[in-house]
Amino acid sequence: MVSSIIPIMVTVSQTLSSSTADMGQSLLAWLLPAIMGALLLSAGVEDARVREIANWKNAAIALLAPVWWCIIGLSPWPEMALQLGVALVVFALFIGAFAIGQMGGGDVKLIGALSLWLPPMRLLDTLLVMSVLGGVLTLVFVIERRWKPSETAVEVPYGVAIAVAGLISLTEPLLNQFRP
Repeated sequence: MVSSIIPIMVTVSQTLSSSTADMGQSLLAWLLPAIMGALLLSAGVEDARVREIANWKNAAIALLAPVWWCIIGLSPWPEMALQLGVALVVFALFIGAFAIGQMGGGDVKLIGALSLWLPPMRLLDTLLVMSVLGGVLTLVFVIERRWKPSETAVEVPYGVAIAVAGLISLTEPLLNQFRP
C-alpha cells in the first residue's frame, strides 16, 4: 500500500510545484495552517468542556498533513518517510501513557496527528511546551480539588495543553518567516 501511495505523493508534489500552481500553493501554504489552527483550537475547547476530542478532528489534522508535506516540498523519501516515522514513534510512546491511565485516547490521537505536521526538532520543542503547560494545568486542577473536595478523580483536559503548544508551534514560523 505504501508503495502505491508514494508515486501519488510525488505526482501531487510535482503538480503543486508547477508554475501554474504557484498562486494556489501560496494560498494553501497559509490556508492549511489556518485550518490546522482552527482544528486545534476547537479540540482544546472541546476537551476543556466535555473531556473528549472528536475523532473527526484528529483524523482531519492527520489527513491534512500529507497535503502540507507536498505544499512545503518534502520529498517522499526520506523526508515524508521521516515525518511519518517520527509521528508513529511519538504516537506509540503516548499510547503507553494511555495504557497506564495517564492520558485519554483523544489526547494521544491529537498528539500523533500534530506530530505529522512538525519537523522533528520543532516537535521536540512542542512536546516540551506541552509538558510544561500540562503540568501547570494539572497543578491548577489539583489545587482546585483541595479547595472543593470531591470523590471523583481529577480529570485534566490535556488536550488544552496540546492545542496551545501546537498553536504556538504553528504561529512561530508563520509570524517569524520574514526575519533576516
